[in-house]
Amino acid sequence: MTYFEILVIFIGPPLALLAGWAWWDARRGRRMGAGLNGSRAATVVVAHVVIALLYTTPWDNYLVATRVWWYDPDLVTGLTLGWVPIEEYTFFVLQSLFSGLMLLTLARRVLVRPPAIRPSLALRQVTTAAAGVIWIASVALLLSGWQPGVYLGLILVWALPPVITQLYFGADILRAHARLVVLAILLPTIYLCVTDTVAIEAGTWTIDPAQSTGIMLAGVLPMEEALFFLITNVLLVFGMTLMLDGESVVRVQAWRQTVMQWLESKERLKAAGQDDGQ
Repeated sequence: MTYFEILVIFIGPPLALLAGWAWWDARRGRRMGAGLNGSRAATVVVAHVVIALLYTTPWDNYLVATRVWWYDPDLVTGLTLGWVPIEEYTFFVLQSLFSGLMLLTLARRVLVRPPAIRPSLALRQVTTAAAGVIWIASVALLLSGWQPGVYLGLILVWALPPVITQLYFGADILRAHARLVVLAILLPTIYLCVTDTVAIEAGTWTIDPAQSTGIMLAGVLPMEEALFFLITNVLLVFGMTLMLDGESVVRVQAWRQTVMQWLESKERLKAAGQDDGQ
């Protein structure tokens, strides 16, 4: 089964269904609930498509170049950018759209009343610290030179910095949307894991057994692949939820005002120092 066949057969139909559902909701005037601003939805999804392409491309090229995973050259078009086939870049776009449309569809049906956001610096600090500890452990895993931990370490070292940023900015906002966030992460993750299992069994691509732990789900899917889909959907859903939530806008404006006040105070102190010198 070719890579594009995998995309057309398994990603195309649910993506088309979600897009059609979004169109139907728009015709019926169904609004997003859960305190999210639907007027920014299209911009937020497109922004995450672009971010996913830019952030994932160098990392994925490194994986293919170092043979962490490889593809069957007979099952792709042969068009590559760097070391990665064009089909892989297409998948980055489709997954971002799939997860984004899933989030938007669920947001119109899950927790339709705006949640109460209880600002909590402590929650943001604790979750950020926990993710930071995992990131440090992942760096140590890579530096240890343990070959079966290479793919696992590369996933976590690459994905956790933006997750840490998201948690520090809005773990309390994400908590308020917990039901929506969990569903929007798990549903595409499970579906993509099933799709990946089919592709691996079909020989479309292969994960290097020497650079992965050997822990298999359903006897076929490497644990690292499941983690990849989980953490990429975490990145997408966290990011989109935060960008759509009104509290995030208030928080950014408050932080911007604080920075401006700090810069102004520095300018006043500098001016006062120059006056004293004269």
